[in-house]
Amino acid sequence: MDSGLIKNITDRLKRELPSALAHEPMRAIPVGTLRPKLKMDTPPRPGSVLILLYEQNGEVRFPLIKRPDYAGTHGGQVSLPGGKTELGEDSIQTALRETQEEIGIPASDVEVLGRLSEFHVIPSNYMITPIIGTIKHIPDFIPDPYEVSRILNCSIIDLIRDDAVVTTEITVSGQYRLQAPHFQIDGEMVWGATAMMLNEFRLILREII
Repeated sequence: MDSGLIKNITDRLKRELPSALAHEPMRAIPVGTLRPKLKMDTPPRPGSVLILLYEQNGEVRFPLIKRPDYAGTHGGQVSLPGGKTELGEDSIQTALRETQEEIGIPASDVEVLGRLSEFHVIPSNYMITPIIGTIKHIPDFIPDPYEVSRILNCSIIDLIRDDAVVTTEITVSGQYRLQAPHFQIDGEMVWGATAMMLNEFRLILREII
């Protein structure tokens, strides 16, 4: 990956981040009067995700994963590799460990460039720290079959183009209608918390590219 781009990303992540200015435009809006009940009785649990940048065929790319269909909050959705923090870990260690477990990238292969704003994922009550990293070679992904149904190969060019964000109405949990801003990536709809975190990265990239 181009050393100039790596430096520009690293330097930009040290300055004030867009945070809510990037998150809020991607927040799904309920349609009608039926709305999910999202009452939190406990403090959010810490977790991390990784945006792993690599170069392939002259393009800078990063992986997203599609979760298998299950009854939980994020079943069948597209997300960044990552998960909950274990005892004694910091956010970087969590992101690297989870990425190795989910898609087979050794933590020792990843150069960490910085982090985005913390983000509260309300439905699952996690406070997520997105970590930005890079790898020098094209990754040989090994998806965990229990946690990953497919890996999406995403180009940052598709992320930063002017028409990258679109909005459509969706139905979640079989009953709640939402107007959902999202990215359409590799044939999948990327919305919710993942889209909100990616939009912060998108705004940063549009500043420096």
